Amino acid sequence: MKASIIAVGTELLFGQVVNTNAAYLSDKLNHMGFDVMYHFVVGDNPLRLKEKLADAFTDTDLVLLTGGLGPTQDDITKEMVAEYFGAEMYEDERVVKDLEGFFKRRGGKMAENNLKQALLPVGCTPLYNASGTAPGFALSRDGKTAICFPGPPRELKWLFEHGAEDYLSDLTEKKMYYKVVRTIGIGESDLEMALMPLIDGQTDPTIATYAKEGECTLRVASQRDSMEEAKAAVEEMISNIREYVGRYIYSTDNEELNEVVVRLLREKNMTISSAESCTGGGFASLITDVAGSSEIFKSSYVTYSNEAKIKLGVDEAVISDFGVVSAETAEAMAEALYKATEADLCLSVTGYAGPDADKGHDAGEAYIGYMYKGNLGHVLVNTSRADRKWNRNYFRLRMLRAAYMLLSDQDMR
Repeated sequence: MKASIIAVGTELLFGQVVNTNAAYLSDKLNHMGFDVMYHFVVGDNPLRLKEKLADAFTDTDLVLLTGGLGPTQDDITKEMVAEYFGAEMYEDERVVKDLEGFFKRRGGKMAENNLKQALLPVGCTPLYNASGTAPGFALSRDGKTAICFPGPPRELKWLFEHGAEDYLSDLTEKKMYYKVVRTIGIGESDLEMALMPLIDGQTDPTIATYAKEGECTLRVASQRDSMEEAKAAVEEMISNIREYVGRYIYSTDNEELNEVVVRLLREKNMTISSAESCTGGGFASLITDVAGSSEIFKSSYVTYSNEAKIKLGVDEAVISDFGVVSAETAEAMAEALYKATEADLCLSVTGYAGPDADKGHDAGEAYIGYMYKGNLGHVLVNTSRADRKWNRNYFRLRMLRAAYMLLSDQDMR
């Protein structure tokens, strides 16, 4: 079944509130097997909302609306939905009691206009709201269904999980299953070209590529008669994907790379330390963002200046002979770090974050050094970008990838 989402609220159009509800509902609907075709945002204007509701129902049979269910005059959503379906309004006794109880518990007097929230379209399925005051509802007629949710995200999520989800599950016979495959070290266009034998002419499962800053993700989805069939189809496709781009994959469960690295270190009972120049401690921050990282993280050194690198233990001659941004300096930093911390995995980075670089070098050039199981080495990274913020983030992601490759005993190319 095809679906649309309409978010109602002038504050959304003004940019005063970010529309996170649409992303939440899209994710839930796609997971249940609905095809979300459109997102609309409409201000608190009755005529425009009626027009957009009619537009949405022209191409889709299911419309989810968020916002505009409150007690004020500009809360118009349910009235416009009821008018579209030709439904009269009635006062729901349970909502009245819930409202009276809500204000009594708060020790205040309920303003008369709050009773507006108890008015619902005749023939609807109420979605009673234990997370707030405004109920939602579902209304169907002639193969068209509208489901209305209050605007506050906490209330919307509660209503979805405690009523709307069950209602929606009865509208579709097909079962949808998908997994998100995370990759790093390959661009979106190269990833798509590598997978073209699988993507070209695909029907089910489907593969969709998405670019994220510094990495790419794949969404592999299948819609079948049963969840078991859908899962089997997705897993088979992921197995095929591995044959083409397996060396770039770090997760098939939508995990962040820092979470994967910390998990691997914990599983192997190993520790890690870092010495960072151009990233200024960003890599250490990614590691310590993960719960449980205190078990595996030893130390971090921000060796931004040459003096700091020398104080860590890097021979001054290495810097003067080869340059501060060089493979030799990166490896010397990793080796000095190991001597200082004795961590099982020691990573270093030195580079030009930009926008400028020394003569003969590029902004976006960096060397990642490593010391692991007695082996000393480095990885060259060159983004060919002058964007300082982007480069710094990418360098620390590539440090994570280096850690992942080493811990997975993969080729460090």
